[in-house]
Amino acid sequence: MKKDVILTGDRPTGPLHLGHYVGSLIKRVELQDQYKTFIMIADVQALTDYFDRPEKVHESVFEVALDYLAVGIDPQKATIFIQSEIPQIFELTVYYMNLVTLSRALRNPTVKNEIREKKLDETVGFVAYPISQAADITAFKGTLVPVGEDQFPVVEQTNEIVRTFNRIYQTDVLIEPKVVVSHTKRLPGLDGKAKMSKSLGNAIFLCDDADTIKKKVMGMFTDPDHVRVEDPGKIEGNMVFTYLDAFDPDKAEVEKLKAHYQKGGLGDVVVKKRLIEVLESFLKPIRERRAEFAKDKEQVMQILKEGTEKARSVAAQTLSEVKKAMKLHYF
Repeated sequence: MKKDVILTGDRPTGPLHLGHYVGSLIKRVELQDQYKTFIMIADVQALTDYFDRPEKVHESVFEVALDYLAVGIDPQKATIFIQSEIPQIFELTVYYMNLVTLSRALRNPTVKNEIREKKLDETVGFVAYPISQAADITAFKGTLVPVGEDQFPVVEQTNEIVRTFNRIYQTDVLIEPKVVVSHTKRLPGLDGKAKMSKSLGNAIFLCDDADTIKKKVMGMFTDPDHVRVEDPGKIEGNMVFTYLDAFDPDKAEVEKLKAHYQKGGLGDVVVKKRLIEVLESFLKPIRERRAEFAKDKEQVMQILKEGTEKARSVAAQTLSEVKKAMKLHYF
């Protein structure tokens, strides 16, 4: 068993979608057998742009837990916990804020992109969330962070904080994490204009039923210039083929469809129907497992309670080491 520690998680703002799956969930399932794994339901981070809708965040904690269990995350192998129940994270965040200038915080590409895409105000909480994420990672001495490429700047900023802390306080308490890249790059939304996102309404959720999947796929962005079946079509920027690349196990058949589409004579409806079949085949067993877990909410919440207690103990040890390095130990 290797000594590396996985730290990853999601904001509970609704059920998870295919973008979450290809971006990190699939990797988490793979890695839970190899490494010590902590998976955080980041409810406090969700409040950075849902501060006026706390009930949405509260309800979504259970939804995210169901998605974790449904895709194969095993609570016997991975520690699943709720962020707000780990006060040590927030104390670390305060200490780290002294190590990051305001200009550096505002310069983070992930923050800038989300503010622009979601049309958010530059609240202190939102701008500072990468600092909070650094606390999330370092509280558990995470060495590997499975994320999509859009989150690379957050891990980079975490490493800056780690290096600054260790240099100033002449210690090696904190550890620089490394990014674990997903199999698939960032999955665009159904509209092809941005990443898949709950807030942008361009997502297919892991819990979507067959009819919803069909409706969403039939409305997907393809090639606007592919007006007639006999017209040659473009593959680049065509979301149907992007999703077939990500989810269709028959890669040879996908390549044949691409060649036919580019040559002309293959209609959008045909390839969309194939994608509907592919996604339904992929999502049906996940959906069924999710429904089984949903029948016993008490059991799911007990899993979260036990995971949170374990995580709190680990974070408390890290905080103690950090405070000792900072000369903040008195009694």
